[in-house]
Amino acid sequence: MLFDDSEKTDEELVIMVLEQGQGYFFNLMRRYESKLLRYIRRLTSVSDDDAQDILQEVFIKVYQNLNDFNLKQKFSSWIYRIAHNEVINNFRKSKSRGKDLVFKIDDELFQNISSKLNLDEEIDGKIKREVILNKINNLDEKYKEILVLKYFEDKDYKEISFILKKPIGTVGTLINRAKKQLADEIEKGINL
Repeated sequence: MLFDDSEKTDEELVIMVLEQGQGYFFNLMRRYESKLLRYIRRLTSVSDDDAQDILQEVFIKVYQNLNDFNLKQKFSSWIYRIAHNEVINNFRKSKSRGKDLVFKIDDELFQNISSKLNLDEEIDGKIKREVILNKINNLDEKYKEILVLKYFEDKDYKEISFILKKPIGTVGTLINRAKKQLADEIEKGINL
């Protein structure tokens, strides 16, 4: 049952789904569809159809497990954790078929990461974009995903901790290591 849900929090919508029926679930889907699809596409190299399939699996799992959602938690973190798990499941399946996970970067992402990493302004924008894309694709998977969550999905340490099931201190360490590894790789490329 679609209605103007702009006044409702995610948690209020969850209560409505649980108490008043599944029709209200479409409001949650509508709220998160584009965000989660963008997240899936940023982490994977799958086709649009496959990304939609992963998203569908996310929503199925969200609906099936909605009774287990703790209303004291942030719903966005919970749904991103489910999306994270589905991306990992898809990655494992595709890896067994010989496909690799490739990070995609668009202009918005490029601007976001290049400004937050304080890259040298002397490098032409197009070259920076290519260098960053190449270097992010070469990072360890744990660093690639943590950069996506922090800089592209704008998740805070607590949310990342919940999504990845890692302590907050570990999240901070991983972010710092990822930034350092990326900066080192970019610096090596510039010096060549």
